[in-house]
Amino acid sequence: MNQNKIIIITAPSGAGKTTIVQYLLQQYPKQLAFSISATTRERRANETDGRDYYFLSKEIFQQKIQHNEFVEWEMVYEGKYYGTLQSELERIWKTGRIPVLDIDVKGALHIQRRFPESSFSLFIQPPSVTELKRRLESRGTETVESLEARVNKAAYELSFKDHFNYTIVNNHLETACHEAEKIITGFF
Repeated sequence: MNQNKIIIITAPSGAGKTTIVQYLLQQYPKQLAFSISATTRERRANETDGRDYYFLSKEIFQQKIQHNEFVEWEMVYEGKYYGTLQSELERIWKTGRIPVLDIDVKGALHIQRRFPESSFSLFIQPPSVTELKRRLESRGTETVESLEARVNKAAYELSFKDHFNYTIVNNHLETACHEAEKIITGFF
């Protein structure tokens, strides 16, 4: 199993990782595939089950934990689980492509420990915590409480940036996308 490669893209929420992942997937559809994470959080209006996430009940998620069906999982926010299913990685590997994981920092650290020889990680850093807060506010999807939780978590997550193969500071999204492209194509 470890001969199969994995690309991990991680960042605090709002740093631009999902946009960078989407850019890479558009550029390299034959080489890369999006690894769909499982979550217990509520589905947002613009999200589709099985495309953006596998939306699971807390009970189903916990059953999958008990049956060792996750390669990593975390309670990222209080009562909200996120994880990467082993079956999802296998689904992508069977197509001959590399799974791209868009996951939180703790999950990324777990994947690196579990697949030290076959994983490659990229940390997307916001220019500042202030800019990150502004980006999260502009989404219009956060309550005051959830915004505060995400900003506090981001400050903590930034302390782990040196644990990853590369760090890109996302001052300008287009530049960050091109930088990520240059870095990951060396991993194919």
